[in-house]
Amino acid sequence: MYKRGTKSVSFLLLALLWDSGYVLTIKRGDTAAHVNLTASCCPLKQCNVDGFNDWFKVDKYCVKYFSTPLNFTDAENSCRRTVPGGHLVSVHNAGANNNLLSIVTKMNPKNLRIWLGGYELFQSGKFLWTDGSFWDYEDWTPGEPSNLYSSTEECVEMNWKDAGKWNDDSCNFKKNYICAFKRKGIMDE
Repeated sequence: MYKRGTKSVSFLLLALLWDSGYVLTIKRGDTAAHVNLTASCCPLKQCNVDGFNDWFKVDKYCVKYFSTPLNFTDAENSCRRTVPGGHLVSVHNAGANNNLLSIVTKMNPKNLRIWLGGYELFQSGKFLWTDGSFWDYEDWTPGEPSNLYSSTEECVEMNWKDAGKWNDDSCNFKKNYICAFKRKGIMDE
């Protein structure tokens, strides 16, 4: 038996998911925390740049997950050494954020925490991306960033408390990370 208003809320949720292009499948016994995002949310596409077949395409970037935990600075330097123009990944829209969550879920479902390429500029409360791109999107965990204007937590991680959400954390902690490089001059498929 439905409670009054339940059908309209369910319809609204379904309409929003359908309109966004993402359709989640929940099997009997699943809860929202156990939905398989990789299988149902964001199909991953292989990067279409020669020599980078083990990288994924996310918007204008090719990205790759690295499971060797490093502090923020070492992770950024690793990305720069791995590929010309490489940096820790920057995120510019909800679709890209969902794709990154899908990649992490696929590659390491038991440890989703990763470094993103965001950092607070000199305790100013202003965040920048290591690749120099414009800070035009953010998806913070409620209550975050919690340590603005201090040197305590100046780097941005994903999946700390809530899957797909961001947190400011100490740059010294070691985490897995995602590197990215821009697919310059390459037409999208």
